[in-house]
Amino acid sequence: MSALVLAVLLACLDQTIVSTALPRIASDLSGFADIAWVSAAYLLASTAVTPLWGKLGDMFGRKRLYLSATSLFLVASVACGLAQNLPELIGARALQGVGGGGMIVLTFALVGDIAAPSERGRYQGLFGSVYGVASIAGPLLGGVFTDQLSWRWAFLINLPIGAVALLMAGRALPAAARSAKARIDYAGATLLAGIATALVLVTSFGERWGWGSARIIGLIVAAIVLGALLVPVERRASAPVLPLSMLRSRTVVFGSLIGFAANVAMFSVLVYLPTYLQVVHGVSATLSGVYLLPLVVGLVVSQSLAGRWAARPARVGAILIAGMVLNVAGLLLLSTIGVETPALVLSAYFLVTGVGIGMVPMVVLTAVQNSVPASDIGAASAVVTFARSTGAAFGVAVFGTLLNTGLAARLHHAAQHGIHVPSGFDPARTGATDSLPPVAHHAVLDAFAHATGAGFLWVAPFAVAGTFLALFLTLRSSRRSTADQG
Repeated sequence: MSALVLAVLLACLDQTIVSTALPRIASDLSGFADIAWVSAAYLLASTAVTPLWGKLGDMFGRKRLYLSATSLFLVASVACGLAQNLPELIGARALQGVGGGGMIVLTFALVGDIAAPSERGRYQGLFGSVYGVASIAGPLLGGVFTDQLSWRWAFLINLPIGAVALLMAGRALPAAARSAKARIDYAGATLLAGIATALVLVTSFGERWGWGSARIIGLIVAAIVLGALLVPVERRASAPVLPLSMLRSRTVVFGSLIGFAANVAMFSVLVYLPTYLQVVHGVSATLSGVYLLPLVVGLVVSQSLAGRWAARPARVGAILIAGMVLNVAGLLLLSTIGVETPALVLSAYFLVTGVGIGMVPMVVLTAVQNSVPASDIGAASAVVTFARSTGAAFGVAVFGTLLNTGLAARLHHAAQHGIHVPSGFDPARTGATDSLPPVAHHAVLDAFAHATGAGFLWVAPFAVAGTFLALFLTLRSSRRSTADQG
């Protein structure tokens, strides 16, 4: 478990650690125009390969694949740290994403192998806590490395930690015999990777390219066409990477949709609350992490407790409903934040939000794993992980669009009242607001705070939808249990 925790920590950190280092990377490697690909390449690759890693683990044993994924991740980390130009860094980040995606999904599946069904929730809760902490700590560490050492250490730090994790995993993980000689479903894996690629590109570059642009519409159409082709391909495959029988399970389908909705809310909060604190309240990147401690504490504690409570299947539905309700409550509370919101009030809001965020993701994964045969645990884990990754990318993209649109509207309104802000002004840039006159300074902070709050309000319907899905799943499970008893 120690080895798996370290690996998940590394894979999750590398999704967020470069965010605060991107300006320095762009300056050093002369690549401002394409710098967004440094983050997008990792997310794209890790999402695209998730279903394949999960299925291969079911077929050939997860230990050897886990060690391979971790080794690939470490080699790619070296390549990232030594990159001399932006194309090299983007290529290395994509390779790192391939390894990181395997590390995450195989870790979740390995818990299904080494833990009894009644214990899976407790262990998955531990990994969920690591995931949440990494989402907050990543940008902070990236800033520290960039300011005090070099942005290259954001990647090179993986080596000593990863080497320890690799050594521990090699010694401790149980070896699994090759379970089947079935042919690898290359066609299905390719189609799924294409769908994932299209979706990640849409969410990563929708605002930059224009949501109504030909490229974005073409990607959406491509995802739909590939999805239509996937069904007959998987129906004919001897060992489908996405078994269609799994999609007939309400627990798998509803669980994946709940995971998607929960991650839309979760990553909107984790990515944009630090920016709100730094811009509106003027705190440093490091101090914003201190402000967010109530959220992290709530997340960690609720992950742990929810995992323990989920040991009894009858409680799973109630936990999911409670978690999604608290997600809704947290988003509604955050929608009221402004320039003058006191720190104590913010802490209370963050605590409620963190508790809600922590109660859902790993309980969903545990419920799905317990609903499928042992031979399909890897594939089922991959389906949920894929849905969650897509939800995270979608949430960040949608919230970013809402924030920028709302900010532009508020600044335009201010300009109509004689308060002018320089064209192309970016309030999220460090120290940007300090050079503004007092009236314009206050107008920008007020606009940013209101735009952030409005973004949380618009994201809340996703949490509401997740609540109804959790309620319906619980009712269906209760009816099925009653019928079984009769």
